[in-house]
Formats: sequence, structure tokens, C-alpha cells
Amino acid sequence: MLDRHIKYKYYKTMELRVLKYFLAVAQEENISKAAQLLHITQPTLSRQLIDLELELKTKLLIRGKRNKKITLTDEGKLLKARAQEIIELANKTKTEFLFDEKNIIGDIYIGGGETDAMRIVAKTAKKLAKKYPDIKYNLYSGNGEDVKEKLNKGLLDFGIFIEPFDKKEFDFISFTQKDHWGILMRKDSHLAKKDFITPQDLKGIPILSSRQFLVKNLLSGWLGYDFENLNIVGTYNLLFNASIMVDEGFGYALCIDKLINLTGKSNLCFKPLKPTLEAGILIAWKKNAPLSKCAKLFLNTLQN
Repeated sequence: MLDRHIKYKYYKTMELRVLKYFLAVAQEENISKAAQLLHITQPTLSRQLIDLELELKTKLLIRGKRNKKITLTDEGKLLKARAQEIIELANKTKTEFLFDEKNIIGDIYIGGGETDAMRIVAKTAKKLAKKYPDIKYNLYSGNGEDVKEKLNKGLLDFGIFIEPFDKKEFDFISFTQKDHWGILMRKDSHLAKKDFITPQDLKGIPILSSRQFLVKNLLSGWLGYDFENLNIVGTYNLLFNASIMVDEGFGYALCIDKLINLTGKSNLCFKPLKPTLEAGILIAWKKNAPLSKCAKLFLNTLQN
């Protein structure tokens, strides 16, 4: 019910100020502390929160008695997520309209999963910074589903994706650089003596896998048997924490290369799959959606 109210009613009368008040209370978990942070009186803040609950016809906050700690109801947690997106989008929109041809100041929002192809983005940003030093870059790390959702909501200008990726809703540029799939393992593993890993090698060993659905289809094709027949002991969306699990001997991580530093005293090593399984990399943006002028400058520099 709250979701429907937010979409069809509250958007019409919403004040960003009130949403910022609500987010401050959610963050501080205390009305007095939030009021101090916002430089308003506690009664004023309390009144705004009560009016917000009346407007949405639902309880958002659970007010504690002893320590006066504020917790969120399920509806409050939903509004917090929506409010964060609304504030982010409002800030992004504001910077786009402050763009000045003579004094170019603005923000570019880029999301992506872990891939060494991010160096291409970094080199493009470095080149653009020589001419437009006041453009700022806001990076968001997440898996493909997360980044795609934020692109669709307008919270990101560009997304970096590792294929397979459903491109029908997006314009994109494919990078010539390719990532390669393999296995991250401890150096003392019996598989570490091999130059590459075959489908047969993966049978029975404990594996941590990316949780993206399309990846499962890709790897099933490479394996020659159903992905579900592997001994999947866990999943991850970003590799760093999975690499710690591998380092502690919990299992092997099925991942792409060049993401974890394997030099120095690292206990880990990476072995590529054979037959070779490449992962194409692309940068995408929402089809038919207007790009900010800063984003257009970035895209032109990337293309050139």
C-alpha cells in the first residue's frame, strides 16, 4: 500500500526537505540528534514526521521509550530506500541544469561490477579532466542487476557490464578488452599445479560463484553439463569478500581475472579455464534517455 501512495500521491505533494528530515532521523535513530544535525527544533521535526505519516496513512517510525531510539517499520524501510533514490536523482538533476559552457561544472554517475576494464573509464576521465577539471565522477559498485536497475531509474549515466548482458533497452559501446574466466584458489591447492582448469576439474570441489543468473547459463554451456551439478557452497556479487573466503580455505571462486592482487605475499593464485572462456565488456546507457552535457562530453571522449 505504501508503494502505491508514494507513486501516485506523495510524488505530487512531496517536499524534498521533509524527505531529508526523514532520512536524518533514520540515520541518527534519534529525533533530538537529527534535529541538531538539521538545525531545527525537536518539536518542529516531530511535527513534520507526524504529518508525513498522516500523509502516507501509515506508521513509519517506532519510537522507543527508554533510550528514545527510533527504528523503522517495514514501510519506513521502504520509504527510506525510495527517499534516498529521490534525493540522489534531485541532486543529479540540479547539477545537470547548472552546466555552463564557459565554466563546466557537473557530475557523471558510473556504475559497474568488478572488471579491469574500469581502467578505460579512468583513462577517459583523466583525459577529460585536463580540459574540464571541475567535472566530478561518482562511482557505484554493484553486480549487473543492481547497475541495470539504477540505470533504468536514471540514477546512473553509464553502466559497465560484463557479458552476457541483455542489451535491448540500452545503447552501448563494446570494449576491445576482454576478461577471462577462471578459478581463484590457494597456492597450496592440488589444482594450483595445473596451468588451466577443465570442466572435469570442477566436479566435486566447493565453489563460490557469481549470483548473476545469466552467468549460470554461460558457464553451463562451457561445462557441457548443468551448472547446478557443481558443488556451489556460496555466491557473491563482488569478489573481494569471496577472495577472503578462498584465502581461509573455504572453497574456490569461479570469477574473472585481474581483480585480486596476487603479487607479494598473497596466498592465492588464478588459473584460467580451458577451453578459454572470454567475457566481453561494454559500457551502456539508457536508450532514448537524454544525457547530461557532462555525460555527453565523457561519451564523446570515450568514443574518440
